Amino acid sequence: MNRVATMNIGVLALVAGTVLAAAPAERDGQTALAVSSTVAEEPSKVAWNALHRTADLSLGESQAVELSDGRKTMLKLVGLEEIRDGLCSAVRAARVKVEVNGQPITLTSATYHLPVTIAGVQIDCPITRGYTQNARTNRWGLDKDARLRLWPADSRWMAPETFVYPVRQRWFASDTQMANDPVFVDGGEVPGNRNIYYHWGLDFGGCEGMVDVVSASDGLVVSAGQDVLPEHKDIPGVSATYDEVNVLDARGWYYCYAHLKSIDAAVRPGQTVKRGQQIGVLGKEGGSGGWSHLHFHITARQPSGKWGIEEGYAFLWEAYVRQHSPTLIAVARPHHFATVGQKVMLDGTRSWSATGKIKSHAWTFCDGSAAVGAKVERTYERPGTYSEILKVADTDERVDYDFAVVQVVDKAAPQQLPPTIHATYAPTFGLQPGDAVTFKVRTFRTTEGEEKWDFGDGTPAVAVKSDGNVKPRAPDGYAETVHRYAKPGHYLVRVERVGHTGAKAIAHLHVRVGREP
Repeated sequence: MNRVATMNIGVLALVAGTVLAAAPAERDGQTALAVSSTVAEEPSKVAWNALHRTADLSLGESQAVELSDGRKTMLKLVGLEEIRDGLCSAVRAARVKVEVNGQPITLTSATYHLPVTIAGVQIDCPITRGYTQNARTNRWGLDKDARLRLWPADSRWMAPETFVYPVRQRWFASDTQMANDPVFVDGGEVPGNRNIYYHWGLDFGGCEGMVDVVSASDGLVVSAGQDVLPEHKDIPGVSATYDEVNVLDARGWYYCYAHLKSIDAAVRPGQTVKRGQQIGVLGKEGGSGGWSHLHFHITARQPSGKWGIEEGYAFLWEAYVRQHSPTLIAVARPHHFATVGQKVMLDGTRSWSATGKIKSHAWTFCDGSAAVGAKVERTYERPGTYSEILKVADTDERVDYDFAVVQVVDKAAPQQLPPTIHATYAPTFGLQPGDAVTFKVRTFRTTEGEEKWDFGDGTPAVAVKSDGNVKPRAPDGYAETVHRYAKPGHYLVRVERVGHTGAKAIAHLHVRVGREP
């Protein structure tokens, strides 16, 4: 048995040791589940238990799973398909065929997919083996072919009294890198690179210095800046860096908040924080790549017995919907990486309506053309960074927007990379006509030209010039401007810059004025 260290935190007793991951046992020709329920070896000392159960399976393997409500479920991994691109052999889609209590289903792993319901359970697939084979590192702790998580059909994904959304801004207010999407905002995708940074964490783009970061959970601060409690310094993902905070919750999960511009003075190792308490302010410090964002991830013991990433996209989604009550969410992500002339499938099927009914999907492209349908196919004749607009409407005529980022390179001249671009605004909530809105932008891979803003309200364009990410952590690296809207409405803001190769980088933002939620 592994040693478990406990520490009292008010009325909580947080378990800082390892989590039991039992070895598989043969049972009637099938393998009993090596379940990681993220319950420590002394469960009586743990204040919270995860609502899901986790199983790592090899192809053809069956496992019996006991859900959090005590019911039994039989799983079998039947098939696995991983689709890679032709530029750097990165996994772009991974699909697993699974039998749940004898019923077949195909799941797409991560990449902004939520759990689905079948045979009395909810199930998702956070990671498959292909990602680990050419990733920088196996941060997931996966040794088998696929990981599956299961909840009872009527269960929440995360107990609401234990988790909140960690940034005080709108959902998809800016670019994101989440759920194993290869990093791209700062120009991180390069043709020929075979060492892929699949983003195992959850990146929220936002306005540097203007977005509060809060603790997602109650817990013990184990590191803040360069100070770390010595008994936690060897946990993967817990590091003593000046821009980072790590918090341990009562499940034995570690929460990381990185690239912070500042850390709140009350957040010190050995102190406790409450969910919703301010941790710091969003920034671009440390290894941010120069784009302003919160890097957030959760580390937990996995069925392999290793520490690994606990995929958190579903937890974020559920918390945001609970706290802010949106009626409609457009989803056009993840981004695409393609060559000139290659077909690109833009996909809005991950979009969601509180009523369960989306009336229409409409696309507007950077070249002014348009199309309708949840999925549309496009080709691009010139290199560049494109931002294609998805508009979804429900049966009550409410609308929402999201943007599909498409980075296009010329396969004949792969060294001539197009610029990339990151745009943000703040505040994102509660805007009324006449309010000052701060817009910030930074372009990557070029220092030529300037950014031009179109605020979507018919006012004249505004030109600014960012530094081209020459010094990633430069305090004035983003170019800033302020705009005021005269009328309520949904505004689609466009900013673009032409780089030294003649290729253009385009970004969009959706700004709501007098429109809530």
